[in-house]
Formats: sequence, structure tokens, C-alpha cells
Amino acid sequence: MTSKRTAAVIGAGPGGLAAAMLLAGGGYDVSVFEKQPYIGGRTSRLEFDGFKFDRGATFLMMPELLEELFDAVGRSLHDYVDLKELDPLYQLRFGELKLEATRNRDLMKERIEHLFPGNGEGYTRFMQEEKVKFDRISPLLKRPISKLTDYIRTDVIKAIPKLNAMDTVYGRLSKYYSDERLKFAFTFQAKYLGMSPWECPGTFSILSYLEHEYGLFHPVGGVNAVCEAMVKVIQELGGSVHLSCGVDQVLTRHGKTTGVLLESGEKVESDHVVINADFATAVNHLFEPGQLKKYTPERVAAKKYSCSTYMLYLGVEGSVNLPHHTVIFSDDYKKNVDEITKQGVLSKDPSIYVHNPSALDTSMAPEGKSGLYVLMPVPNLQGETDWPAQQQQIREDVIRRLEQEPEMKNLSSRIVSEQMITPQDWQDRFHVYRGATFNLSHSLDQMMHLRPHNRFEELDHCWLVGGGTHPGSGLPTIWESARISVKLLMDQDKKEGVHVSPRYAAVQEVPLWK
Repeated sequence: MTSKRTAAVIGAGPGGLAAAMLLAGGGYDVSVFEKQPYIGGRTSRLEFDGFKFDRGATFLMMPELLEELFDAVGRSLHDYVDLKELDPLYQLRFGELKLEATRNRDLMKERIEHLFPGNGEGYTRFMQEEKVKFDRISPLLKRPISKLTDYIRTDVIKAIPKLNAMDTVYGRLSKYYSDERLKFAFTFQAKYLGMSPWECPGTFSILSYLEHEYGLFHPVGGVNAVCEAMVKVIQELGGSVHLSCGVDQVLTRHGKTTGVLLESGEKVESDHVVINADFATAVNHLFEPGQLKKYTPERVAAKKYSCSTYMLYLGVEGSVNLPHHTVIFSDDYKKNVDEITKQGVLSKDPSIYVHNPSALDTSMAPEGKSGLYVLMPVPNLQGETDWPAQQQQIREDVIRRLEQEPEMKNLSSRIVSEQMITPQDWQDRFHVYRGATFNLSHSLDQMMHLRPHNRFEELDHCWLVGGGTHPGSGLPTIWESARISVKLLMDQDKKEGVHVSPRYAAVQEVPLWK
């Protein structure tokens, strides 16, 4: 007998929307509840004075995964989103030296050899060896690892010799390159996890490999266009997305979730609850005090968290002669990273990332103007900075540093509109614990089985998606977390004798992982 099953999704971030889309396609009655008046969470869109900015992530990696998610519910990603591949991937600046990265291997090797003589062969080895590692690791990112016995499966045993887990990202790249700047060009991606390449497990050297192998893409309208596409599909499949509709509490009975209590006071019953809120914020605030035993406030506070980010969104007059992505490295990059991740202080010589989407996508700014997204990695709120008192001075320091680049000379005189986000804002306005923009750290003691599980350990019929669960932070892995959790949810219903008739047959006919 076919049964009607309901799911309440807390948070309209990329993980929550992907889970809701798959569940709606699978025949579940899905309701997404989002506290903010917009979708996307940290992947939302910021709009003001005719300018559009991605609030967080500024590019897509491995669009094949997104294509699979849309295919699973009978849709084509490309009917909803226009993707533009980036070439160069980004421009990296070390003083006056500029390296434009490309996934054209011959051209990339030529550029490396020209700028860093003798290192071209190292790039070839890097791409060859990291491919082997990624092929071994990839299966582990597509299934749950929620019990110790999951480690003795064949895919884990095959992957262990290639994990490089006892090395660091910097250590791995030192085996390929002799020039420090070139090492940095392939290790700065550890910042996507909010970590130092000198501390980030060597496993994650695959991040730079993935960029160079599969490319980077800009969705026209910004990365939030993918979230908008997911909302459209959810609605087409009968689901609903409720904005400005926060959840106050996850309702439970006898160790099992029964629905959610909205901030309005309304109770919504559901067979399953999927949590896409920031993990630490969720376990600290969405449950009755004392209800959780493993994730008490004290234990949550003792976990390790990523760095944060200081953000400027600048609307400027005229065009800016910068590529889509530019990374400006500090003169002493290791000192800069150590100050962020170990000392908890602001660097006098910071590294800064600049996103210039207007060069490729005219929809992102009014005619005759450009939007510059500026990101400076900074300590999270465990650091010593008094952000309300210091944020304006920090803003002046960042603008002054940008104006040292020839393309942004006299930038301050061209700014016509701007907004700012500090680590304090990430916590207070966007409910990110300690302002740790990249969520829980990816240290060895917080990975795989040791990361919060997709099937929430504390309660039955409760599921986690997003950067705070397996496989981790970053858009591709966040979407994988949704795929993993939805498969677990559907399997549990089957084991309980509940049959749900899918709205699109491929959701159940095609395995979400092997």
C-alpha cells in the first residue's frame, strides 16, 4: 500500500533545497522553512542599488554532480541555469608576479615552466597522482560513514593508502614543487575549508586537482541562481518553500521527531525532519535544554571551527580590468595564515580575494558600473578583534591595500554603494556559530565517522545536511550530504514497511550511491 509521507526541512540553504528537491521527486510532501526572507543561506544573493552579489560562494565546481541531482527528479539543470566556464580559473598575484591558472594542461605547464623554471614536470605528476587519489576517495564522499564497520568496506581499504591523511596539504604540494609561491597556488584551496594548508589533512590536496581537472563555472545571475532553480523544481513537484518562517524547535516524542514548532507558534507535524541550519547553532537552539546528550553546549563549544571572513560588496563606477577571480597573496603567506588560524589576530599584511563577475555577467551590475566582492580571511569570534569598534578602520585598511593594485588605483573615489559583513554579522545576522563561515573544521578528529552523522544520532527520523555533516563543507560535498541523507531516509521508510510512490520514478530506480 502506498503511504503519504511528509518531511519538514529546516533551512533553505543549498543542502536543504537539494534534499527537498530529491524528497519531492520521491513522492514526499515537503515543506521548507527558512528564517530569512530569502533563499540560499550562505549561498544567498545580496542585492542593493541595482547591484547583485553572491553573499558567499562565487563559483561552481563539478557541475556533473548538480546535473545528476536534477536528472534524478526528471529535470535538466541546463533548462534552469546558464553556466559559463571560467578561463582563467583565477589569477594569483604574488607581488608583481601573476599566474593565470587554466585547466588546459599543456598551457598550464607552459605557464608554470615560464614563471617557475623546473617545476612544469611537478605539475604533470600532481595531476596524475591526484587523479588516482580522487578516484579512490570519491566513493567515500558518496555514502554515509556512520559506524566503525563502515571503515572495513572494500572502498575504504582501497582508499587508505592514497588518503595522505597523516600529511598536510602543504606537505603534499612540497613533493611536487620547489617554489613556495607555486606551492601556495595549489594549497590556498584549504581556505575553502577555513583551514591552514600547514594543518589541513593532505587528503584535501584533491581540491586544487578538481579545479584544474573539471574547471570552475559561473552561473549567470550568480551561484544563488542554482538555489532559485531548486526552488522552482521543488514547487513543480508539489513542495513548498516558506520564507521569513523560522523554526523555533524540533518537536519530539519518545526519541523520535514528530515535526517542528515555528516561531509564529504554529506546530507542523511531519514524519521526518531534515536540518540544514548551521550545525552548532541548530543543536544549541532547536531542542529543549538538556534533551541532547552527545551535543551539549559544552561539547559543541569544545569542537574545532573554521576561520571566518570579512566581506566587502562594492558597487563602483566604470569597468574594472580584473579577471573573474583574483587572489592577492600577502608577502608572508604562512605568517598571514598562522595569524588567522593559530594566533586569532588580524594580519597587517593580509591575503585578499576579489570577485569581479561584471566582467563576464552584465546582469550583476547596472550599465556602466561593476560589482566587486572582496573577501579577507580572518579569525572567527574566538579571536581578539572587537568587530563593532574596529570594522570601519579595517574597511579603510582593505581599500588601501586594494588600491595598491594598478587596476584598482583610486578605487575609493569610484565607490558608489557598498555593504559589509563581519564575523560578528555572520553570527548575529546569519546565525553562524562563532562566525565560522566554513562550519566545523576538517581536522582528522572531525572527519568521516567522527563528523556529525547524516542520520542524526540523538533522534530517530531526524537527518542532517550541509557543511556540518559528512562529507563536509563546500558546495559539492554539501550536495552529496543531501543525496546521502535522502537515501538513508528513504531506506528507513522501506525498512519500516512504508512505500512512497515517487513523483518521478528515477529517484528510486537509480541508486543514489553504489
